[in-house]
Amino acid sequence: MDASKPTTVLVTGATGFVGRALIPALTAAGFEVRAAVRGSCPPAGRFLWAEGSGARAPERRSVELIRIDDIGPATRWNEALAGVDAVVHLAARVHVMEASAREAIAEYRRVNTAGTERLALAAAAAGVRRFVFLSTIKVNGEATRARPFAESDPPVPQDPYARSKWEAEQALHRIGAQTGMEVVILRPPLVYGPGVKGNFLSLLKIVARGVPLPLGSVKNRRSLIYVGNLADAIVKCLEHPAAAGETFLVRDAEDLSTPELVRRLACALGVAPRLIPVPPSWLVLGGRWLGRGAAVERLAGSLAVDDSRIRDALGWHPPYSVDEGLEATGRWYRERARSSEKRRWL
Repeated sequence: MDASKPTTVLVTGATGFVGRALIPALTAAGFEVRAAVRGSCPPAGRFLWAEGSGARAPERRSVELIRIDDIGPATRWNEALAGVDAVVHLAARVHVMEASAREAIAEYRRVNTAGTERLALAAAAAGVRRFVFLSTIKVNGEATRARPFAESDPPVPQDPYARSKWEAEQALHRIGAQTGMEVVILRPPLVYGPGVKGNFLSLLKIVARGVPLPLGSVKNRRSLIYVGNLADAIVKCLEHPAAAGETFLVRDAEDLSTPELVRRLACALGVAPRLIPVPPSWLVLGGRWLGRGAAVERLAGSLAVDDSRIRDALGWHPPYSVDEGLEATGRWYRERARSSEKRRWL
């Protein structure tokens, strides 16, 4: 892309976890940002956006908000795409609650596959030059053994979410080949940072409360990425000419074992880590017996990422260290806990 020309970027999922970190990174890089928000969010117009990754103080910059309907195969994108040079597609269906397996995959495909294809076709028709899609490392698989995952590995998506993302990737490559729109795909591992939810937030709560964890004997390797680092990688994928048509795996500069992650989280939270040495095979057996086998295997198993391709091709390096990212996350969690305690006593 021509870095000398002002560029307008449409961001979907702008009010989500990654979007709240990405918007300040884009405005700081000189992009004009149009944030697509759901109908229940604030009305369309220009707003000062001050949320960032949390490790450094964000600046307040003007962002255009535009309302859209629920993302799917019939979403109308014409107004949102008018005058846009690039798209960053973050919005996705992550969880489907209380649905059968058939209903779940249908809903994932409706939003993540058909919704992405609809947006990409509309973007190409509107003259968008580059389309950056946030996929997931789960497209590669659920665990690594002999070596880290790489972009050249055959995809092995194992759940409906990962399959819908892989199908979306294939649709994007077809559209890119047919229209000339430059498609860039990023597959991050677990993303953490201020505002994190899901399993990482659950781990934060457990560590903060000083609950003993039977993970002291686990010897694994897990790649993670701080949300500020992911935002920086997305900006690089928008700017760099060599990103066009590529798929990249991304991670922090340092992998951690699960016990080391607990120790560093405890340090960031200002508490003592409480790790009990239990053989990993016992953990897995206990997890299966309790119906939590998949969760335990994620804690005890390895999922490592080889990010040499994005480093070599784009010269990208994560600007935040693991400790900076965990400290920002711990600071956010402590402030969140204090606010909750104040509200409880009011």
